This record gives sequence, C-alpha cells and structure tokens, in this order.
Amino acid sequence: MSEQTELPTIVDPWFVVAFEGWNDAADAASAVVDHLVEWWEADQVAEIDPDDYYDFQVNRPHLGPDEAGKRVITWPTTRIYVARPVGSDRDVVLVRGIEPNMRWSAFCDELVGLAERFASHAVVTLGALLADTPHTRPVPVTGTTNDPDLESRLSLDESSYEGPTGINGVFTLACVEAGLPTVSLWAAVPHYVAQPPSPKATLALLGYLEDVLEVSLPIGDLRELARAWERGVEDLASSDPDIAAYVESLEEARDTSELPEASGDAIAREFERYLKRRSRDTDS
Repeated sequence: MSEQTELPTIVDPWFVVAFEGWNDAADAASAVVDHLVEWWEADQVAEIDPDDYYDFQVNRPHLGPDEAGKRVITWPTTRIYVARPVGSDRDVVLVRGIEPNMRWSAFCDELVGLAERFASHAVVTLGALLADTPHTRPVPVTGTTNDPDLESRLSLDESSYEGPTGINGVFTLACVEAGLPTVSLWAAVPHYVAQPPSPKATLALLGYLEDVLEVSLPIGDLRELARAWERGVEDLASSDPDIAAYVESLEEARDTSELPEASGDAIAREFERYLKRRSRDTDS
C-alpha cells in the first residue's frame, strides 16, 4: 500500500467499495464511486501496489501524458479516496479498483487492514449483475448486511447466497470475519443491454447508498443520462420485433410479481430522498 499524501484525520468513516470486472455489470457500480469522487472532489490518499495482484497482460497499463504533459505509465490498481459529504459529520472513504487476477486473500487483507486503520463505521460494497429485468421498469436493487442495527434500520437480511463469487463476496466475508459491519448492495442490469454505461442502474445504486449513509448524495446529470439511456434502448427494442416481444414478456412478469405495497414503499423512499436533497440545497 503506497500513500499519496500524508493521511488526513478521518472521522468515523463509511468505507464504500466498488470493483470493475465480474462484480460490475455495465460498469454500474464502479460508476457510482467515479461519480462521487468527481462531485465531492475527493482526495486520493493511497493506492495498492499492483505488482502482487494484477496480470498486466490482462489489465494493460496505460501510457500517456500527465497534467504537466510528461509521458507516464498509469498502472491498473485499486485507489483510495477520502471526502466529507455536505451535511455529514463523518467522512466517506471511497475505494475504486479492479478485481485482482491473483492473491485475493492477501488483497482483501490489505483493504481490511486499511478499513481498520481508519476505524471505519461500516463497509459498503457495491455490485451489479445481469438479470432478466426490463429496462422500462425501476432497476431492482437488493441488499444484505451482517449487522443487526443496519438490518433493522434498512430492512435488510443477512446474505444466504451460495454459488460462484467475485472479489466483492471474498472481501465482504473478510470484513465479517474481522468484525466489521458490512452492507452489500447489488443492482440488476437488463442482460440484453449489458454494454456500459448503465446510468439508470448507477442512479438506482446511488439512491440506495444514500439510504445507507443517511446523507444526501449529489445526483448531477444522472437523471438526464438515465432517461436518454432508456430512450435509446427503447428505440433499439422497437426496431426489432423479437426484442420488443421479449421486453413485453419481462414487463408482464415483473408487474405480476411486484407487490403494490412494494411499489408504494419505493415511491415513498424516493420522495423522502427528494425532500432531503431539497433541504440540503436550501441550507447551502
């Protein structure tokens, strides 16, 4: 772990993590961290030495000019940023990385050690998966937690998943074994539009992350991008009768299975987020 600057004093932070790769359908999860790093103007404080964890024939380094015009190599790795959200009394540590190619246990040990060094309040992992869900409906987001207080506040359950996993699952379990409270959030991306970006899924994850952190998060132009994305997919679907029929079948299945009270809860959550953002903007 190399530190870019002298570490600042960090107050009871949330530790928010997203990785490119298997855990990140359409780059929806890593885009959340990218968005927050940009809007909060987060400071990079450290990065993981990539030599032990990445195969550079799989994840190629990038050669190009730096801000001063000097030609440099940017290595694929995991970088750590710190920001203080407006209206919050605690910091957020943002971890943006690439799923490593090797030595996952050692990699997770480094990140867990960093979370413990910062005395993190809790760890939040963000992921996205491909699913049979229509692009015309709200993006489903599922969450799990190992912490009773978070379980009660967020109405989440402990994970019971069994099957193949990525670095998110390995890192989450490492946090649990270290005694760190964890929350895992996953957005479902329509599998027939798997190519990045997926701003609608990113926006959905951002909304649920806002509930977890209990602080208003900057939306920026994500709503406009999500609407443009949906219009583009709609144009694509309408030009192909087979895709249009398939989307219609997904809509019918989704509408049949979705409980009315669940839709009402989603509307209420979104309205509450809107009021919080409006209050924040008025205060500032």
